[in-house]
Amino acid sequence: MKSRTISRLAAVTIGATALLLAGSPSSVAVQAQEDVPSFAEFRAATFQDVGGQYVVNGDEVIADTQELRAYYDRMVGSRKDTDEAGLVVNTVGGVDDKWSAGQVANMTYCVSTAFGSDYNAVVSAMAQGAALWESASSRVNFTYVPSADTNCRTSNNAVLFSVEPTSTNQYIARAFFPSTADSQRNVLVNSTSLQNSGSWTPGNILGHELGHALGFRHEHTRPEAGTCFEDNNWRPLTAYDSASIMHYPQCNGSSGDLSFTSTDGSGVRALYGS
Repeated sequence: MKSRTISRLAAVTIGATALLLAGSPSSVAVQAQEDVPSFAEFRAATFQDVGGQYVVNGDEVIADTQELRAYYDRMVGSRKDTDEAGLVVNTVGGVDDKWSAGQVANMTYCVSTAFGSDYNAVVSAMAQGAALWESASSRVNFTYVPSADTNCRTSNNAVLFSVEPTSTNQYIARAFFPSTADSQRNVLVNSTSLQNSGSWTPGNILGHELGHALGFRHEHTRPEAGTCFEDNNWRPLTAYDSASIMHYPQCNGSSGDLSFTSTDGSGVRALYGS
């Protein structure tokens, strides 16, 4: 999840995690050609997270430099010119990036005790965020495994993913997609920022991140948003929803609190069933 203000690092745009100062994000793909950064510039301006992973679009993980290059190449390609029919699912090679029916019914996770005094607050926010998706589709079930909390990391095979602390101020939280490698399936959270984000409640913020974990993209990558385009690797599940929990308010979104909408519910049912 992006900070509430975003900066453009020189000519590098939202594809890089430019998150610190006020500014209106736009896309590499829609800039004038002379304004498009080279890959070297793009890479240098993109935030690197734990283990050398890159973070793009505010809260999405790119595993390594090779994948970042592929992402860059997609970004500088042409964007969609047609309005597609607000939830959209990530695609990989044209195939929906989603969990099997068996796995989505058992999305196990732990919350690291390394959160210290913020541990209970993060546990609560995760439960609230999970409940948003679970209440919309009985096929979706996030299962908290507290016995794994003292060893809550991606290498713990007792859970599908881990929720771990980060001290970076580059984002509030960031997540992963179903296609993400096992070793990178975690939700990293700056617990101080999580609890001090104004109208963005902790439960809604982590609900947004869990939307990514289920396979959903940012709603504002769609042409209707008019800004913050990311790439074309997605398939529409519903009509465009400017108030979606997956739509950043600062990207022409109409929700001030990242609340879960009825259209979000329709989208998760369209992908996983009701």
